[in-house]
Amino acid sequence: MARRSKIVSGTLIAGALLLTSLGLGGIAMSAEAPPANPASGGVTASAGGGVTAAHAGHVMAARSASSPEDPDGDGYIPANPPVTGVTPATKEPPHRYFHEFQANCSVSHTKPDDPIVYPQQPGASHDHTFMGNTTTDAASTTASLDAGRTTCKAPGDKSGYWMPTLLGADRPVLPIGPQTIYYKAGVTDYTSVRPFPKGLRFVVGDPMQTAEEFRHHPGFVEGWECGDSYFNVEFPKDCPNRPDVQLNIRFQAPSCWDGKYLDTPDHRSHMAYPVVNPGTNNNVCPADHPVALPMVEFKMAFPVNGDLSRARLASGPSWSFHYDF
Repeated sequence: MARRSKIVSGTLIAGALLLTSLGLGGIAMSAEAPPANPASGGVTASAGGGVTAAHAGHVMAARSASSPEDPDGDGYIPANPPVTGVTPATKEPPHRYFHEFQANCSVSHTKPDDPIVYPQQPGASHDHTFMGNTTTDAASTTASLDAGRTTCKAPGDKSGYWMPTLLGADRPVLPIGPQTIYYKAGVTDYTSVRPFPKGLRFVVGDPMQTAEEFRHHPGFVEGWECGDSYFNVEFPKDCPNRPDVQLNIRFQAPSCWDGKYLDTPDHRSHMAYPVVNPGTNNNVCPADHPVALPMVEFKMAFPVNGDLSRARLASGPSWSFHYDF
């Protein structure tokens, strides 16, 4: 969930956010079914190096659990007010070098919670690594985040960002220091980008995706990288064992909003990625998601290198990477 308490100055955004699983104020992902043993909060490695289904992924739930912001539990949280009468912007504004800024946020805690997918259900998720708002847990709401503190360098950034915890030899490997979370213009007409609506939330990616789906996901930037090894779906096998080398990943979020809902049952349908305007090289929002918002991009660095054969995510294999905002 993302939540911002102050207006952030800059070309791209000034406003409020609310997100979850890997993310910023509201990134979308498929709903999860509670694991058979919620206390386990993760997955276990099999003798062959695979993943045993303690809670390796998520499946679509018939209904979302009710929460203070979705009392009927139907999964829809309407925007109030909705944004109507918008058509995708197709103009080409004057060239500018910078259409982005960074939210530099440190890890605050880990927990088997996901307030977007499993609201009000502590311990129901695989383990997540949380950044930004220090209060983010299964009970989080827009109001609770607004009242919380942040590990972000900008004191007004009350957004919650989270992703599945990276495990090395079954122990958490947590990013050290501020992590780079970009806010970008995903469309060519950067002047059309609006602030996030307060209370927006979504999941980016899908922990149930296949390796091929991960590689071809529209948010895939460089995949897993280490040293001079880029565009990996799996953790790199040739990661140099040097003090200056870390495991990295970059992944972009959808940035076009339908203007109607702050959340939907699958935590992603209200958002879409920009598309190419036919006959041009310009990126525009699709007609059914015409409202341009900042594009969030995670650039995470994990303090691990060398032999990564025992590395895995709490959500499953390397290609199960996703995040919430």
